[in-house]
Amino acid sequence: MSKRVAVLGIVLENAEESQAALNSAVAEFKGIVRGRMGVPFDSEGISVISIILCGTLDEINSLTGKIGNIRGVTVKTSISKKEIES
Repeated sequence: MSKRVAVLGIVLENAEESQAALNSAVAEFKGIVRGRMGVPFDSEGISVISIILCGTLDEINSLTGKIGNIRGVTVKTSISKKEIES
């Protein structure tokens, strides 16, 4: 099954309200997560997170969809064109 590398760019507009839901969604896909970095903007109440993934298109799209359905969260995904055989 072929996999791809992807980067999710996530903005939490109200981090206190949406952080638990985001963490729960990411935990469901922990098998494809390769790295995660978060930068809090405490005074603005916003957090910016990037997550690096290596998974199938279905897995990447499923995680992106779950995150995108969280209230106050914006997510954009960039997926590599190169396929990686597993």
